[in-house]
Amino acid sequence: MASYSQTIQGRSYQFADLKMLLAKATPERSGDQLAGVAAASAEERVAAQLCLADVPLAAFLEEPLVPYESDEVTRLILDSHDAAAFAPVSSFSVGQFRNWLLSYETDSATLAALAPGLTPEMAAAVSKIMRNQDLITVGRKCQVITRFRNTIGLPGHFSSRIQPNHPTDDPRGVAAAILDGLLYGCGDAVIGINPATDSTQAVIALLELVDEVRRRYDIPAQSCVLAHVTTQLEAIERGAPVDLVFQSIAGTEAANRSFGISLALLEEARSAALALGRGTVGDNVMYFETGQGSALSANAHHGLDQQTCEARAYAVARHFKPLLVNTVVGFIGPEYLYDGKQIMRAALEDHFCGKLLGVPMGCDACYTNHAEADQNDMDTLLVLLGAAGCTYIMGVPGADDVMLNYQSTSYHDVRLVQNTLGLRPAPEFEAWLERMQIVQPDRRLASTSPQSLLMGAVGLLEK
Repeated sequence: MASYSQTIQGRSYQFADLKMLLAKATPERSGDQLAGVAAASAEERVAAQLCLADVPLAAFLEEPLVPYESDEVTRLILDSHDAAAFAPVSSFSVGQFRNWLLSYETDSATLAALAPGLTPEMAAAVSKIMRNQDLITVGRKCQVITRFRNTIGLPGHFSSRIQPNHPTDDPRGVAAAILDGLLYGCGDAVIGINPATDSTQAVIALLELVDEVRRRYDIPAQSCVLAHVTTQLEAIERGAPVDLVFQSIAGTEAANRSFGISLALLEEARSAALALGRGTVGDNVMYFETGQGSALSANAHHGLDQQTCEARAYAVARHFKPLLVNTVVGFIGPEYLYDGKQIMRAALEDHFCGKLLGVPMGCDACYTNHAEADQNDMDTLLVLLGAAGCTYIMGVPGADDVMLNYQSTSYHDVRLVQNTLGLRPAPEFEAWLERMQIVQPDRRLASTSPQSLLMGAVGLLEK
């Protein structure tokens, strides 16, 4: 195991191993301070970043940060590494890799071919020596396209999830929030409900409700109820209309164990969803959520910084060919990302790393009420994510999730990003919006709500 050192103005900084070097090079965040792995000063952070820039990319194949023998995520990363795809950059240092990523000659096709040859640790390492504008520039060049009932991730497109949560899973409240989102032109990524309970029967009731809405209006979109994967498997066994199977995932075996999952369980769930054959234009049937700090909160981070742990979760996601992945970036709280500045940086890192690794990456631009952040920070982050080519964001009624008790982004925020940056929803969904007269041919929202949708809504809400 190699050790590393860097001298700045006559002062020498020592880093015992690659794990410590990555942690010390990470931009400041409260979670790493809580874990005791952060740089002690800005100068030490710069020293670590300078040192990291000279580390060969190949070193990450030779020095696993979490032991191969005891961690199935490490085994997945190393056993699935594509040496042929890695070959074009195999001689690069981390710093040379950054320069190559930013070059004009490195285009979307080149990055797509490279993705199977990169490990999460390589992606995390290069992100630590990049400015925000670098993360945006390269993230925008990475294109990851997935399909189920519509096509997500095409260049020039920006999708949204309708998140119609209700504190008691009241069907009328959920239905009203769904219809509200549809009238804003949202929902092409997924209509995804976080259930208030993990009761299988309650989950099935929500699945049937959202499937009825989808079928009634012939919506080319997919639905999901974000219960634990074992509950969703039971719902499938009972004949429930499951489109996407959801699960929160993390970057170490121990952290995933704290979620009650394993790679084998995720494979079982994917096989069950594929067997239903509900997709019409593709078979990407998984939906994953992640977030910096989850491994630390489970005491399962193995001394890694939280951003490197987060990047490792994308290797798990990539293996199961999901339709959607998103980082719930500020949800865990200020103990992990203290303020708006840290949340914005983490979101751009997560999007960059996910896309670079070939993952269809979205972001829940969010914060908790006790964080040093506000909605203006999320407004700024939304525009940055749109510029970076983010796959999708959340649409929450009023940007305030009354069930999960955190602040996110609203339906009209989705429209703002699309209109300001000239982006469009998934093409199949956009055609449906025009057919339903929700949007006009010039892509503006219709000045009056379509009567067919409103009359149908009355029927749903009266049930």
